[in-house]
Amino acid sequence: MQSAMKTAQQGFRTYLTIERGFSDHSISAYTQDVRRYLAWLDTERGVEAPGEITLQNITDFLSALRAAGLASTSMARAISSIRHYHRFLLQEGLSAQNPAEQLDTPALTRHLPVVLTPDEAIAILEQPDTQSILGLRDRAILETLYATGVRVSELTSLTVDQLLPQEHLLRVFGKGRKERIIPIGNEAMLWIELYLRSSRTRLLRSGRPTPVIFLNNRGNGLSRMSILTITKKYAAKANITRDVHPHTFRHSFATHLLEGGADLRSVQEMLGHADISTTQIYTHVDREYLKEIHKTFHPRS
Repeated sequence: MQSAMKTAQQGFRTYLTIERGFSDHSISAYTQDVRRYLAWLDTERGVEAPGEITLQNITDFLSALRAAGLASTSMARAISSIRHYHRFLLQEGLSAQNPAEQLDTPALTRHLPVVLTPDEAIAILEQPDTQSILGLRDRAILETLYATGVRVSELTSLTVDQLLPQEHLLRVFGKGRKERIIPIGNEAMLWIELYLRSSRTRLLRSGRPTPVIFLNNRGNGLSRMSILTITKKYAAKANITRDVHPHTFRHSFATHLLEGGADLRSVQEMLGHADISTTQIYTHVDREYLKEIHKTFHPRS
Protein backbone atom coordinates (compact mmCIF):
# COMPACT_ATOMS: atom_id res chain seq x y z
CA MET A 1 0.00 0.00 0.00
CA GLN A 2 1.30 3.44 -0.88
CA SER A 3 2.63 5.68 1.90
CA ALA A 4 -0.05 8.35 1.31
CA MET A 5 -2.76 5.76 1.92
CA LYS A 6 -1.00 4.49 5.05
CA THR A 7 -0.64 8.01 6.45
CA ALA A 8 -4.34 8.69 5.84
CA GLN A 9 -5.26 5.42 7.52
CA GLN A 10 -3.27 6.33 10.65
CA GLY A 11 -4.84 9.80 10.78
CA PHE A 12 -8.31 8.29 10.51
CA ARG A 13 -7.97 6.57 13.90
CA THR A 14 -7.05 9.90 15.51
CA TYR A 15 -10.05 11.54 13.79
CA LEU A 16 -12.45 8.91 15.15
CA THR A 17 -10.98 9.24 18.63
CA ILE A 18 -10.80 13.00 18.96
CA GLU A 19 -13.17 14.54 16.42
CA ARG A 20 -15.94 11.98 16.63
CA GLY A 21 -15.46 10.72 20.19
CA PHE A 22 -16.19 7.11 19.24
CA SER A 23 -15.82 4.25 21.70
CA ASP A 24 -12.79 1.98 21.53
CA HIS A 25 -14.97 -0.78 20.12
CA SER A 26 -16.34 1.42 17.32
CA ILE A 27 -12.88 2.77 16.51
CA SER A 28 -11.54 -0.77 16.20
CA ALA A 29 -14.43 -1.81 13.93
CA TYR A 30 -14.26 1.28 11.71
CA THR A 31 -10.49 1.13 11.28
CA GLN A 32 -10.73 -2.57 10.43
CA ASP A 33 -13.37 -1.79 7.78
CA VAL A 34 -11.22 0.96 6.30
CA ARG A 35 -8.09 -1.20 6.35
CA ARG A 36 -9.96 -3.82 4.30
CA TYR A 37 -11.34 -1.12 1.98
CA LEU A 38 -7.90 0.40 1.33
CA ALA A 39 -6.29 -3.01 0.82
CA TRP A 40 -8.92 -3.80 -1.82
CA LEU A 41 -8.38 -0.44 -3.55
CA ASP A 42 -4.66 -1.13 -3.62
CA THR A 43 -4.76 -4.70 -4.90
CA GLU A 44 -7.86 -4.59 -7.11
CA ARG A 45 -7.79 -1.05 -8.49
CA GLY A 46 -4.20 0.12 -8.00
CA VAL A 47 -5.28 3.32 -6.21
CA GLU A 48 -2.16 5.06 -4.91
CA ALA A 49 -3.51 8.17 -3.14
CA PRO A 50 -6.71 9.05 -1.23
CA GLY A 51 -7.62 11.77 -3.73
CA GLU A 52 -7.78 9.20 -6.55
CA ILE A 53 -10.69 7.24 -5.04
CA THR A 54 -13.87 7.49 -7.11
CA LEU A 55 -17.54 6.70 -6.53
CA GLN A 56 -17.16 3.77 -8.93
CA ASN A 57 -14.34 2.39 -6.75
CA ILE A 58 -16.60 2.54 -3.71
CA THR A 59 -19.59 0.89 -5.39
CA ASP A 60 -17.34 -1.84 -6.83
CA PHE A 61 -15.95 -2.53 -3.36
CA LEU A 62 -19.42 -2.74 -1.83
CA SER A 63 -20.51 -5.08 -4.63
CA ALA A 64 -17.53 -7.30 -3.80
CA LEU A 65 -18.60 -7.39 -0.15
CA ARG A 66 -22.16 -8.35 -1.10
CA ALA A 67 -20.87 -11.06 -3.44
CA ALA A 68 -18.79 -12.42 -0.55
CA GLY A 69 -22.00 -12.81 1.46
CA LEU A 70 -21.35 -10.13 4.09
CA ALA A 71 -24.25 -9.78 6.55
CA SER A 72 -26.52 -6.75 6.18
CA THR A 73 -25.44 -5.32 9.54
CA SER A 74 -21.78 -5.63 8.56
CA MET A 75 -22.56 -4.03 5.18
CA ALA A 76 -24.24 -1.09 6.93
CA ARG A 77 -21.21 -0.61 9.16
CA ALA A 78 -18.82 -0.84 6.19
CA ILE A 79 -20.78 1.90 4.41
CA SER A 80 -20.73 4.05 7.54
CA SER A 81 -16.98 3.50 7.91
CA ILE A 82 -16.37 4.53 4.30
CA ARG A 83 -18.53 7.63 4.71
CA HIS A 84 -16.59 8.69 7.81
CA TYR A 85 -13.28 7.97 6.12
CA HIS A 86 -14.05 10.21 3.16
CA ARG A 87 -15.34 12.99 5.41
CA PHE A 88 -12.03 12.77 7.25
CA LEU A 89 -10.06 12.96 3.98
CA LEU A 90 -11.98 16.06 2.90
CA GLN A 91 -11.67 17.77 6.30
CA GLU A 92 -7.92 17.15 6.45
CA GLY A 93 -7.34 18.33 2.88
CA LEU A 94 -6.17 14.87 1.79
CA SER A 95 -8.79 14.79 -0.96
CA ALA A 96 -10.51 17.57 -2.90
CA GLN A 97 -13.85 15.77 -3.06
CA ASN A 98 -15.97 13.30 -1.14
CA PRO A 99 -17.19 10.59 -3.54
CA ALA A 100 -18.99 8.80 -0.69
CA GLU A 101 -21.48 11.69 -0.49
CA GLN A 102 -23.04 10.36 -3.68
CA LEU A 103 -23.61 6.86 -2.34
CA ASP A 104 -27.20 5.81 -2.90
CA THR A 105 -27.77 3.69 0.17
CA PRO A 106 -30.56 3.19 2.72
CA ALA A 107 -30.46 5.41 5.77
CA LEU A 108 -28.26 3.93 8.49
CA THR A 109 -29.15 3.62 12.15
CA ARG A 110 -27.66 6.51 14.06
CA HIS A 111 -26.26 5.89 17.53
CA LEU A 112 -27.20 8.36 20.20
CA PRO A 113 -24.22 10.37 21.43
CA VAL A 114 -22.84 10.18 24.96
CA VAL A 115 -24.09 13.27 26.79
CA LEU A 116 -23.07 14.60 30.18
CA THR A 117 -25.66 15.85 32.64
CA PRO A 118 -25.28 19.55 33.51
CA ASP A 119 -23.97 18.54 36.94
CA GLU A 120 -21.38 16.22 35.40
CA ALA A 121 -20.23 18.90 32.97
CA ILE A 122 -19.82 21.45 35.76
CA ALA A 123 -18.00 18.89 37.93
CA ILE A 124 -15.41 18.40 35.16
CA LEU A 125 -15.04 22.15 34.63
CA GLU A 126 -14.27 22.66 38.30
CA GLN A 127 -11.44 20.10 38.50
CA PRO A 128 -8.40 22.10 37.21
CA ASP A 129 -6.20 23.84 39.76
CA THR A 130 -6.69 27.42 38.58
CA GLN A 131 -3.85 28.64 40.81
CA SER A 132 -1.40 27.04 38.37
CA ILE A 133 -0.53 28.27 34.87
CA LEU A 134 -1.63 25.09 33.10
CA GLY A 135 -4.60 24.55 35.38
CA LEU A 136 -5.96 27.99 34.51
CA ARG A 137 -5.41 27.23 30.83
CA ASP A 138 -7.22 23.90 31.16
CA ARG A 139 -10.17 25.53 32.90
CA ALA A 140 -10.44 28.03 30.03
CA ILE A 141 -10.28 25.20 27.49
CA LEU A 142 -13.01 23.16 29.19
CA GLU A 143 -15.21 26.22 29.63
CA THR A 144 -14.81 27.08 25.94
CA LEU A 145 -15.69 23.55 24.81
CA TYR A 146 -18.85 23.47 26.91
CA ALA A 147 -19.90 27.08 26.29
CA THR A 148 -19.57 27.01 22.51
CA GLY A 149 -19.74 23.40 21.34
CA VAL A 150 -16.77 23.93 19.01
CA ARG A 151 -15.04 20.98 17.40
CA VAL A 152 -11.62 20.15 18.81
CA SER A 153 -9.96 21.12 15.50
CA GLU A 154 -11.68 24.51 15.73
CA LEU A 155 -10.53 24.95 19.32
CA THR A 156 -6.87 24.22 18.62
CA SER A 157 -6.82 26.70 15.72
CA LEU A 158 -8.56 29.53 17.58
CA THR A 159 -6.61 32.79 17.42
CA VAL A 160 -6.80 35.85 19.65
CA ASP A 161 -8.49 37.95 16.97
CA GLN A 162 -11.32 35.41 16.69
CA LEU A 163 -12.36 36.30 20.23
CA LEU A 164 -14.75 39.27 20.49
CA PRO A 165 -14.87 39.89 24.27
CA GLN A 166 -16.96 43.06 24.19
CA GLU A 167 -19.69 41.33 22.22
CA HIS A 168 -19.24 37.98 24.03
CA LEU A 169 -18.85 36.25 20.68
CA LEU A 170 -16.44 33.82 19.07
CA ARG A 171 -15.65 33.73 15.34
CA VAL A 172 -15.09 30.14 14.30
CA PHE A 173 -13.89 28.73 11.00
CA GLY A 174 -15.32 25.26 10.58
CA LYS A 175 -15.30 22.69 7.81
CA GLY A 176 -14.36 24.19 4.47
CA ARG A 177 -13.24 27.37 6.29
CA LYS A 178 -16.88 28.36 6.64
CA GLU A 179 -17.22 31.13 9.22
CA ARG A 180 -19.83 31.16 11.94
CA ILE A 181 -20.40 33.33 15.02
CA ILE A 182 -21.07 31.66 18.38
CA PRO A 183 -22.18 33.45 21.56
CA ILE A 184 -19.99 32.74 24.57
CA GLY A 185 -21.34 33.16 28.08
CA ASN A 186 -20.07 35.28 30.96
CA GLU A 187 -18.50 32.39 32.89
CA ALA A 188 -16.49 31.07 29.96
CA MET A 189 -15.42 34.57 28.94
CA LEU A 190 -14.24 35.26 32.49
CA TRP A 191 -11.95 32.21 32.49
CA ILE A 192 -10.63 32.92 29.00
CA GLU A 193 -9.72 36.49 29.94
CA LEU A 194 -8.07 35.29 33.17
CA TYR A 195 -6.05 32.80 31.17
CA LEU A 196 -5.04 35.42 28.58
CA ARG A 197 -3.84 37.80 31.30
CA SER A 198 -2.24 35.40 33.75
CA SER A 199 -1.21 32.22 31.93
CA ARG A 200 -0.84 32.80 28.21
CA THR A 201 1.60 35.67 28.67
CA ARG A 202 3.84 33.29 30.66
CA LEU A 203 3.51 30.45 28.14
CA LEU A 204 4.52 32.64 25.20
CA ARG A 205 8.16 32.38 24.21
CA SER A 206 10.13 35.50 23.32
CA GLY A 207 10.95 35.71 19.63
CA ARG A 208 8.24 33.18 18.78
CA PRO A 209 4.94 35.04 18.81
CA THR A 210 1.85 33.07 17.86
CA PRO A 211 -1.78 34.19 17.45
CA VAL A 212 -3.13 30.85 18.72
CA ILE A 213 -5.03 31.25 21.99
CA PHE A 214 -4.33 27.96 23.77
CA LEU A 215 -0.64 27.11 24.17
CA ASN A 216 1.45 24.30 25.62
CA ASN A 217 4.35 24.84 28.00
CA ARG A 218 6.71 25.26 25.04
CA GLY A 219 4.74 28.19 23.66
CA ASN A 220 3.23 26.26 20.76
CA GLY A 221 -0.40 25.60 19.93
CA LEU A 222 -1.94 22.52 21.50
CA SER A 223 -2.56 19.40 19.44
CA ARG A 224 -5.91 17.66 19.24
CA MET A 225 -4.42 14.76 21.21
CA SER A 226 -3.47 17.17 23.99
CA ILE A 227 -7.09 18.34 24.24
CA LEU A 228 -8.21 14.71 24.42
CA THR A 229 -5.75 14.08 27.26
CA ILE A 230 -6.99 17.16 29.12
CA THR A 231 -10.67 16.18 28.91
CA LYS A 232 -10.00 12.60 29.99
CA LYS A 233 -7.80 13.73 32.89
CA TYR A 234 -10.42 15.98 34.44
CA ALA A 235 -13.33 13.61 33.73
CA ALA A 236 -11.44 10.97 35.71
CA LYS A 237 -10.80 13.45 38.54
CA ALA A 238 -14.53 14.20 38.59
CA ASN A 239 -15.23 10.45 38.90
CA ILE A 240 -17.08 10.32 35.57
CA THR A 241 -16.90 6.67 34.57
CA ARG A 242 -18.11 7.10 30.99
CA ASP A 243 -15.64 7.66 28.16
CA VAL A 244 -15.39 11.46 27.87
CA HIS A 245 -13.88 13.07 24.75
CA PRO A 246 -13.74 16.70 23.59
CA HIS A 247 -16.71 15.88 21.33
CA THR A 248 -18.69 14.88 24.43
CA PHE A 249 -18.80 18.57 25.37
CA ARG A 250 -20.13 19.39 21.89
CA HIS A 251 -22.88 16.79 22.31
CA SER A 252 -23.66 18.11 25.78
CA PHE A 253 -23.69 21.75 24.60
CA ALA A 254 -26.30 20.96 21.95
CA THR A 255 -28.40 18.71 24.16
CA HIS A 256 -28.52 21.15 27.08
CA LEU A 257 -29.51 24.02 24.78
CA LEU A 258 -32.41 22.00 23.37
CA GLU A 259 -33.44 20.85 26.83
CA GLY A 260 -33.54 24.50 27.86
CA GLY A 261 -35.90 25.38 25.02
CA ALA A 262 -33.57 26.51 22.22
CA ASP A 263 -34.92 25.99 18.71
CA LEU A 264 -33.28 23.45 16.43
CA ARG A 265 -32.28 25.96 13.73
CA SER A 266 -30.36 28.10 16.21
CA VAL A 267 -28.50 25.08 17.56
CA GLN A 268 -27.74 23.98 13.98
CA GLU A 269 -26.22 27.40 13.29
CA MET A 270 -24.07 27.35 16.42
CA LEU A 271 -22.82 23.82 15.72
CA GLY A 272 -22.08 24.64 12.08
CA HIS A 273 -24.10 21.71 10.72
CA ALA A 274 -24.80 21.99 6.99
CA ASP A 275 -27.83 19.69 7.30
CA ILE A 276 -30.39 20.04 10.10
CA SER A 277 -30.85 16.26 10.14
CA THR A 278 -27.41 16.07 11.77
CA THR A 279 -28.62 18.35 14.57
CA GLN A 280 -31.84 16.38 15.05
CA ILE A 281 -29.92 13.56 16.74
CA TYR A 282 -29.94 15.71 19.87
CA THR A 283 -33.72 15.95 20.09
CA HIS A 284 -33.83 12.50 21.69
CA VAL A 285 -33.35 14.13 25.08
CA ASP A 286 -36.68 15.92 24.87
CA ARG A 287 -38.78 12.77 24.51
CA GLU A 288 -39.67 12.45 28.18
CA TYR A 289 -40.52 16.16 28.31
CA LEU A 290 -42.76 15.83 25.26
CA LYS A 291 -44.51 12.84 26.81
CA GLU A 292 -45.20 14.89 29.92
CA ILE A 293 -46.60 17.79 27.85
CA HIS A 294 -48.84 15.37 25.95
CA LYS A 295 -50.02 13.74 29.16
CA THR A 296 -50.79 17.11 30.76
CA PHE A 297 -52.58 18.85 27.91
CA HIS A 298 -54.06 16.27 25.54
CA PRO A 299 -57.74 15.55 26.37
CA ARG A 300 -57.41 11.83 25.66
CA SER A 301 -54.22 11.20 27.66
